[in-house]
Amino acid sequence: MDDKNLQTGDLLGFIGKNESQLTIGTRFAKDGSDDYFLHYMLQKVFKINLLDLKHSTSEEKIFDFLVYMFPLYLKRALRQGLYKKYTHRDCNDANVRGTIDIPQHIKHNIPFSGNIAYKVKEYAYDNDFTQLIRHTIEYIRSSNMAYVLKTDADTEAYVSQICSITPSYRKNVLSGVIAKNLKSICHPYYTEYRMLQKLCINILHHKRLKYGIDDNRIYGLLFSGSWLWEEFLYKTVLSECGFFHPQNRSGKGCIYLFDKSNVDIDFVMSRCKRYPDYFKENCILDAKYKHLDNNRIDRNDMHQIISYMHVEKAGIGGFIFPTSQEDVTITKLGNLRGYGGWIYNIGVPIPKEEGTFAMFVAAMTNVLQELKEKILTLC
Repeated sequence: MDDKNLQTGDLLGFIGKNESQLTIGTRFAKDGSDDYFLHYMLQKVFKINLLDLKHSTSEEKIFDFLVYMFPLYLKRALRQGLYKKYTHRDCNDANVRGTIDIPQHIKHNIPFSGNIAYKVKEYAYDNDFTQLIRHTIEYIRSSNMAYVLKTDADTEAYVSQICSITPSYRKNVLSGVIAKNLKSICHPYYTEYRMLQKLCINILHHKRLKYGIDDNRIYGLLFSGSWLWEEFLYKTVLSECGFFHPQNRSGKGCIYLFDKSNVDIDFVMSRCKRYPDYFKENCILDAKYKHLDNNRIDRNDMHQIISYMHVEKAGIGGFIFPTSQEDVTITKLGNLRGYGGWIYNIGVPIPKEEGTFAMFVAAMTNVLQELKEKILTLC
């Protein structure tokens, strides 16, 4: 940190306190710009159609990012199935299916008109949580960001599904719905619903992102630049090149350091898993959101990719990083001694932020196509 600049390393996002606002952007953004590269990565990772970048405050940017995330978390959750739980409903009709509610019956059915007031317990899709999702959908639908609900066919289908199973939706009970969802969902199967629940509450009442009393408010949204770059590369290029993308947090797609048949299987399964960023037959690639134009690779990063290449018997390894150069560059770092294997440094040029966001998108599309062609040739 110096008098004018603060380097935050891997963090990207926004922080504000009272009237002071701090924007943490990528190193490719011009001073005071909207950071086209950051918004483009968010568009691709969260699968949103972003055409306009107009914000008046950092708080609006934070809220926008929350809404951008909604389709992703909605799809993750609903792929586990619709959330169903026991719920209590007050009924007043002639088809008694539960416990008669005498006080309500006297209140509503005197003189007797043929109906009976009763309480019923049902295992239903229309419950507090699906109502929370419905309120979030309606809130977004009424905002200037309604287009995120039509990001793709899956999102539209899930939105329609939620609307169809929540016939009891009433706009004026929002506060009660939020209050009933303040306790996190704890279910061994619906694991993805917990994050969706938190996101919905923050969208519906996004001022709660602020901490402290009104005279000393702090608000913000921070995320990992390394994670965003890693997901961006996979979803735009490497998935189409046949690479697998292991998920460290969920424990999916790992490789093992030891042969399962020759050692204690419990030891192998619990402590010897590794998660390269991307791999396919004969090739291991590692995403790095770092300055690597000088080809000076951190020793730990180098040791890591050599280990992955060794256990997978891969003849090609490489680091992929964003660069301010004008063309995709593939530099040979060297051929490993011992079992051999070439290691490369792959620079992905980020276009200069000149002109409109649409112009930046067109330039990035060309860059990614060139990157795809060169990686397919390499691997």
